[in-house]
Formats: sequence, structure tokens, C-alpha cells
Amino acid sequence: MENKNVAITDNAGSHTIKLDDAPLNKFHIKIAGLTFGAHFTDGYILGIIAFALSLLTPQMDLTPFWIGLIGSSALIGLFLGSLVLGWVSDYVGRQKIFVFSFIVITAASILQFFADSPTELVLYRILLGIGLGGDYSVGHTMLAEFSPRKHRGVLLGSFSVVWTFGYVVANLIGILAVDSAPDAWRWMLASSAIPAVIILVLRMGTPESPRWLISKGRVKEAREIVKKHVGPNIVLDDEKPVQTNSSFSTLFRKDIRKRTAFNCIFFVCLVIPYFAIYTFLPSILDAIGLSEGYGTDFLLNGLLIIGALLGIWFTVKFTRRGFLISSFMVLIVTLTLLSVLPSSATVLMILSFAIFTLIMSAVSNLVGVFPAESFPTEIRSSGVGLATAISRLGSAIGTFLLPIGIASIGIQFTMLCLTGVLIIGAIVSMAWAPETKSLSLSEASNSGKTHS
Repeated sequence: MENKNVAITDNAGSHTIKLDDAPLNKFHIKIAGLTFGAHFTDGYILGIIAFALSLLTPQMDLTPFWIGLIGSSALIGLFLGSLVLGWVSDYVGRQKIFVFSFIVITAASILQFFADSPTELVLYRILLGIGLGGDYSVGHTMLAEFSPRKHRGVLLGSFSVVWTFGYVVANLIGILAVDSAPDAWRWMLASSAIPAVIILVLRMGTPESPRWLISKGRVKEAREIVKKHVGPNIVLDDEKPVQTNSSFSTLFRKDIRKRTAFNCIFFVCLVIPYFAIYTFLPSILDAIGLSEGYGTDFLLNGLLIIGALLGIWFTVKFTRRGFLISSFMVLIVTLTLLSVLPSSATVLMILSFAIFTLIMSAVSNLVGVFPAESFPTEIRSSGVGLATAISRLGSAIGTFLLPIGIASIGIQFTMLCLTGVLIIGAIVSMAWAPETKSLSLSEASNSGKTHS
């Protein structure tokens, strides 16, 4: 339960406040802005590829295999980066990976311009994904470890909104540039270097997470950072140095493995349909009979933004658990309708796709909230990294298989397979989703309370 006595008095009689209950200040906004910028870049990178592929396919004579591999290559890199760099940051610190990830992203973005073969482009986009994966692990962790509990859900959930804006901007640029020149795909892909280099420069000099420092026994440094950036009367009273060296295997310890399984499974079951469908949005709209030109694209992009904003409000208004489970139910119904309705039922198809898009965008806010709140400090980046890695591996597989599936078994059966993925996510969420709303970060990550 939430601790009502947020203010305490030390031995000298001074009035102090716990870090979890500190007032939101400019530093919190700065850290949030730097992590939000990363998600804008991620959404842009994953959104622009669909339009680049429309030019690349005839130019390089791409087969469905190469289309799927290029479309999923950044997700493959995200899997590797989340898994490895998340684990590394639990040992070397958050701040180092916070900067390093954007060095990789900037370099890989530029290299895409010079790709002369599908193989080169796949390799550059895998490298790009590695940087993004490292940032997913550390960005969520950094913001969670600095954020007051009152604002944590909104800040972490807002990742999805910013990601959606990046995705929509990519779509708008893609629509405007796709007919400009045969080699426009090079400028499309390399343009992600613009936000990347801005974020890289702004991240220089950011402080280390005080919670991580305390977990390593560096209490004095942690207190100095909190005093300088959060306030002179702010205390870290609920974090303790870790006496034993935690390893990646700690995620599968008896008291933690259910949280690990839940975060990996619910995350992957949401993003497989998301990335599979929206990576190839133009061709899917055409396949299900909804190809209405730019009007449909703009409508769906608008719904993605509205849904992401609604998701923030839902995160504040409802319980985390209830929001997640009810969203899975709506997604299952709407995707089933899209799978079985005849193409002649145009109005119902558009309505179903619109609701699916709105709710998928809204519930995606929780992929930034649950993992960051579920794991203790000493393995938080590893836990967030593993959940992100599994989700991106699933997304990469789904994105790779989607064009092959549509070509071999048809759009309707392919969509039914994606519906099955959502059903698995709903079952796991009903069985294991915890309730972390209103808890301090330490309470949320160490309570071990899950619904069975």
C-alpha cells in the first residue's frame, strides 16, 4: 500500500522527503525529454522502412525473403542490444550505455545511405537496432529510477506517445518523399541521424542513476547526485547495497521468475501483431480491401496518436492490470473480425481496424511501465532488456514471416494466427499480471505479489 507519510525528519530535525515522493522538477523533465527523444527516433526508424521498401523492392529486385529480412533486421538488432546492453548496464552503470547507444544509432543511421546491397542494409539496420535495444533497456530504467511514484506511470507510459509521433512523422515524410526520386530511400533511412545526433549531444554529462550507485555501495555519490539534481532534502531510504553479485540468472530465481515470464510474454504478444501489421501497412490495407489512398493512412496515423494519448489517461485512471486485460479482449475481437469479414463489408472493416489501431496504441503505453516497475534495482536493466529482447525477437519473426504468410496461406489465415498470439497474451495477463500502481519503485519491484 502507498505510504502516506512521505515526509520524514532526520536526527538533526530537518524536513526530508523520499525520492519516490519528490516533487517533479526540471531535472525530471530533462531526463524524460532525453528518453522520449530516443523513442521518437525509434518510432521514426521503424516507421520509415515501409516506404523505403516500396522503392527498394523494384530497384534491388527483392524477393519476399529479403523484404521480410530487411523489414525485421532492426528488430533483430533490438533483440541483441536489449539483451546484451541491458545486462551490461547493470554492471557498468546506466549513464555509459545511455550515451553509447546513441553513438551506435547515429553511426548506423548514416551508414544506411551508402548501402549497395540487401545484405549491407540488413547489417546496418541490425547495428541500428542494437543501439535502440540498449537505449530501451537503459532509458526506461533511468527514468523509472529517478521518477516520483505519482508521476512514474505517466512518464513511463508517455514513451508510447512519443514513439507514435515518431512513427507518424516517418509516415508523413515517407508519403511526401516516396515519389520524389528512385534513390529517395537512402535519404529516408539516413534522415534518422538528425534526431539521433541531437539526442547524443544533449545526453553528454547526464548523471548516473543514484539507485544503481547505492546498489553498488557507492552511497556518497548517490546522495550527492540526488542533492544536486532532485533537491537537498531528498533521501534514498528504501535502497540498499547488494551484498551478492546479481547475475542474469537472478531473473529466473524462484521469487522473480513469474514476473520475468509475465513481462516477456505480455510484451511480445502485443508487439508481434503491432509490428507485423504496421510494418507492411500499405500492402495489408490493400489485401483486406481498405486501400483508400492517403486518406486511410492519415486516418490510421491520427488514431495511433489519439490512442497513445488516451493510453496515458487510462494508465492514470485505471489499474495497470485491468487496463491490460481489457485491452487484450478488445484487440482479440477486432482482429478476429478483420480476419473473417468479407472485403465487401467495407464500413465494418474500417471500424474494426480503427478500434484495433486505437486500443493497440493505447495499451502499448504499458510496455514502458510494467517491466521498469517489476524488477529490483540490481537487475532492473537486465529485466527490462530481456523483456524488450524477447518482444523484438518475436516482432522480428512475425515481421519476417508476414509477407511470406500472406503470399502462401492468405491474409485471413495470417490475421487469425496473429489473433492467436493476442489470446496467449490475454491468458498470461489474467494469470500473472501484478498491480503496481501507487507503489514506490522498491515496493513494486520487491513485493513479489502476482495474481495467480
